[in-house]
Amino acid sequence: MRVREETYWQWADAQLHSRSHDEALSDGTTLDVQVRLSRLGATQLFLGVYAGNGRAVLEEYYPSRPGETMTRALVWGVERARALATGALPLPTVAQPRKRA
Repeated sequence: MRVREETYWQWADAQLHSRSHDEALSDGTTLDVQVRLSRLGATQLFLGVYAGNGRAVLEEYYPSRPGETMTRALVWGVERARALATGALPLPTVAQPRKRA
């Protein structure tokens, strides 16, 4: 079970339709990438990387992905989550929650 942190709860809105991608890596790390359109039509993205025990390693929320469709933002988010989880990209030293627009 994932242990959600503040960034996820800033993202969460059950009334908005979203698309998601869940993935489990061979080391037990899981990825959760979600994309949606805001009430104003902005493409929004959430990505989470979770350790095998469910603890959040990283959560990011992008309140706007200008010029990107939901599909393109989801692909970008999955690629970023994989790169962060595998060490191809360094984890941010201090993961700051991104505020809603």
